[in-house]
Amino acid sequence: GLASRIFKCPMSLISLVDLGRQWFMSNRGLGDTRETKRKYAFCAHAIMGKEDFLIVPDTTKDPRFNENPLVTGPPDIKFYAGVPLLSPEGYKLGTLCVLDIKPRPDRV
Repeated sequence: GLASRIFKCPMSLISLVDLGRQWFMSNRGLGDTRETKRKYAFCAHAIMGKEDFLIVPDTTKDPRFNENPLVTGPPDIKFYAGVPLLSPEGYKLGTLCVLDIKPRPDRV
């Protein structure tokens, strides 16, 4: 909830990602949804990248996501910003992320 309020986003998540899915350990704005397949997970891209964060200002214009069912249908994600959550050993386990139903061309 705090992330949603700070960034004025209707959705925020704390997620963990494994080989086949992502689970939502905390979920604001996605109702009863508790997990998604990894192949649709924005968070999987965030933890696989070399950057410290992933920001997708307009998911409909990003070829990694523009055909994703989470973009083309409910929950209609049009903006994503996520930062990996690290274990004490430095492994990327999941993310803290915020999402919006509107693109944010100026980023967050």
